[in-house]
Amino acid sequence: MKKKQRSSTIADDFARAVGRGLRRAAKDARKTARQHGTPIYIWQDGKVVALKP
Repeated sequence: MKKKQRSSTIADDFARAVGRGLRRAAKDARKTARQHGTPIYIWQDGKVVALKP
């Protein structure tokens, strides 16, 4: 018989997957900005700041 996973384990796995997806999306965004020479906008010290890639 299979052992049931606790809901917290499922939530933890989901949170890890979301984190990986966000890091991957950020990496792709930086790569695209470098290719096109466009700035990257981030939130820094309570302000939106444009950074050159």
